[in-house]
Amino acid sequence: MSALALDLEGAEVLLPGAGLVRTRLSLAEGVITSHSSGRAVDLSGYRIVPGIVDLHGDGFERHVASRRGAVKDAADGVIATEAELAVNGITTAVLAQFHSWEGGVRSPEFADRVMRAIARVRGDLATDLIPQLRFEIHLLGDYQRLPQLLQEWGVHYLVFNDHLPHARLADGRKPPRLAGQALRAGRNPERHLELMQRMHAQRSEVPAALDRLTKILAVQGVHMGSHDDTTAQGRNDWSARGVRISEFPETVEAATAAREGGDSIILGAPNVVRGGSHNSNVSAQDLIEHGLCDALASDYHYPSPRRAALLLVERGICDFETAWGLVSSGPAQVLGLQDRGALLPGMRADLAILDAATGRVAAVMAAGTFTYLSGAIGARFMAVGP
Repeated sequence: MSALALDLEGAEVLLPGAGLVRTRLSLAEGVITSHSSGRAVDLSGYRIVPGIVDLHGDGFERHVASRRGAVKDAADGVIATEAELAVNGITTAVLAQFHSWEGGVRSPEFADRVMRAIARVRGDLATDLIPQLRFEIHLLGDYQRLPQLLQEWGVHYLVFNDHLPHARLADGRKPPRLAGQALRAGRNPERHLELMQRMHAQRSEVPAALDRLTKILAVQGVHMGSHDDTTAQGRNDWSARGVRISEFPETVEAATAAREGGDSIILGAPNVVRGGSHNSNVSAQDLIEHGLCDALASDYHYPSPRRAALLLVERGICDFETAWGLVSSGPAQVLGLQDRGALLPGMRADLAILDAATGRVAAVMAAGTFTYLSGAIGARFMAVGP
């Protein structure tokens, strides 16, 4: 990969504390520079914004497991994912992979396949791909080996999930869609139900196991988050263990507890785009209006972060700089990525170029290398050499 030396002129550039300013933006050797450094490109009619930092996305599943047998090598799917990320303005992407009793593409075996594929190719790609493991907390048999697995995979970000239908299991009722879930897991429904019942019966052992595991992971420097927090007490319990990221809290109560505890809050960009949660949980827009959001993530839909930021401006919820910060500088800060998220000298040249009239992505650069270039803007760069 070869980073270009360019002077991007004539565009509105999003600068911290100043908003959109018509100024030159210079790039060289993969970083933003304070001085003219290369060939000039006229980008009048465009806006240059920091590349999107996506803290949670599982949309890559369609590339690594599209249909049975269609993808022989998960690495090919990871490479295809980069193209989808780029077209949506994403320059840093957290790929969220399940490690769950649910089986199929959520199984521990599939997680091993995907994590090793990411590790194998991420150094060859311009987009920064960060693996995240979504660990189901009732897999007590996997606790002992998990820290070593994370080290082998190069994973430094883990989120704790609990997808067991506890209320139905406690009442002795069958969970909904049991047959379909069992089929995807490669089990018959009776065996699948028995597995869930057994894990539910062992739930009292989980808190102590989590206490031990989180201490080990903290020493390893692993960023830890909880998923779908519902209560203040639950979020406070996670925070006490050093799990300082609240991913997609489902209630105002849980989000407020996270904010009061100094923890980071990640919300789903599709929730903003839809105007509400598809599960009838709290509205992400409402939480944003109350200052209860540090970052918006793609969740299951990579186009949503850009669209959500623009919709927040269109709806009058916040100004452009604040809205775009929820998909760039905000998420970068959550993971301590100090070299990106803002267009400042010395930072990585991670940027998206948007059509000023439509807000559509016209071009994207990650560390000064093009990952996407389309339409009329291509002609403006055609004469630019390395």
